Amino acid sequence: MMRKILLTLFFMTGILLSAQVGINTPSPKAKLDVNGDVNLRNKIAVQDATDNSLYQGNNDQVLVSQGLGYAPTWKTLRIPEYEPNKFYLIYNNSFSDKVGVTFTDSENSTVGMASRGATFTKGKDYSSLQSFKKIDGLSQTISVFSTQSKAYFLFETVVQADFGGNGNPDTSIDYACGIFVDNKLVNLRQRNLKAISTTYPFITHTQIGIVENLSKGNHTVSVACTRLGSYEAQGKTLTIGTNVYTNINDFIAQSSLKVDVYEVPEVFNTIIN
Repeated sequence: MMRKILLTLFFMTGILLSAQVGINTPSPKAKLDVNGDVNLRNKIAVQDATDNSLYQGNNDQVLVSQGLGYAPTWKTLRIPEYEPNKFYLIYNNSFSDKVGVTFTDSENSTVGMASRGATFTKGKDYSSLQSFKKIDGLSQTISVFSTQSKAYFLFETVVQADFGGNGNPDTSIDYACGIFVDNKLVNLRQRNLKAISTTYPFITHTQIGIVENLSKGNHTVSVACTRLGSYEAQGKTLTIGTNVYTNINDFIAQSSLKVDVYEVPEVFNTIIN
């Protein structure tokens, strides 16, 4: 009789060891299925696959799933603290270009001086602006994650012309550069490069633009320039972001674009070590 009882106990223990256990549920869906609160008084550990030891993680780490069929792992989450309704720098990047754009005297814009104010308006499509050339290396994709945002653009380049020494009358060229987002004009500055006493003059061109509340998602930012008009500059070449003569080089003349996007955060994407 004792032998039968022992065999029965061993058989039932085997069933229990291989069965699913449910707490507060008659239909467990895992080897241990708890329907209710769990109070852990000691430790949680996962097996380290490298040496099969039990690893409890470090202070402030959390268990993160690695997907179906893989054991969870301890990770440190770096979650920035945001105050409501305040702008934070979410995206920033900078780009450069040494190729630039070149304009001969036959590439003057057809936009007359009197009509420039009516032509160069915010939101103007790039395709409708004649004689503009994009600085290819500055055409990049930026990301916006919130409906409340302010994007700042800092564009800097060098403009040069193959003028001789200043004569009489004065020699100069008007030009303009625009910053575009999704091929829509958001900022434009026009200037004049004038001949001076020395040959092959150049100037540094700097412009800052801002656009608010871009739609969430990816956007293309680009910079394009144009030669507006020439004064006693027949046969003269204008370069923007590159050199027309060796008194400067492409390193000095190169263009740069810095982009900063400030947002009131709406979606918090955690960064996992």
